[in-house]
Amino acid sequence: MRWEELGQQPCSLARTLAVLGDRWTLMILRDCFLGIRRFEQFERRLGITRHVLADRLKKLVEHGVLSRVPYQQRPLREEYRLTESGLDLHPAIMALVSWGDRHMADERGAPVQHRHKACGQLIRPVTVCSECGEPVTARDIEVQVGSGWKADELSPLSIPAAQG
Repeated sequence: MRWEELGQQPCSLARTLAVLGDRWTLMILRDCFLGIRRFEQFERRLGITRHVLADRLKKLVEHGVLSRVPYQQRPLREEYRLTESGLDLHPAIMALVSWGDRHMADERGAPVQHRHKACGQLIRPVTVCSECGEPVTARDIEVQVGSGWKADELSPLSIPAAQG
């Protein structure tokens, strides 16, 4: 499968990766969640070329992850803000951060900590069942074909499940 074809795959992960699946896009999203909004701030913090940054921001706007909001009229200047769709990426970003904290941190530990505003405690993300609230892991999940699957396509269930 070619990279350009990911967006047409009958797989939510493939379609998501078609929009978000490169390092610069994920770093831009990280910075958005840290409160960065302006082009020059992204450029300075990331050390990314203007061309690549403009391309990634444009794609995120086109897919409704970010919106451009004016902050100055003369001359017109805009900043980038997370949309509801963008804010919905927070659990995914936090899961990646948590994985990095567990598997990529050095002896000093996590470089950034996250504190829950309501209770004041440091947190780590946990995936829970939306119905019963119990924590779930990969071993607790069973996959089945959903309504978005086309009958003429190879079923994802015909692929052997990963053993773990």
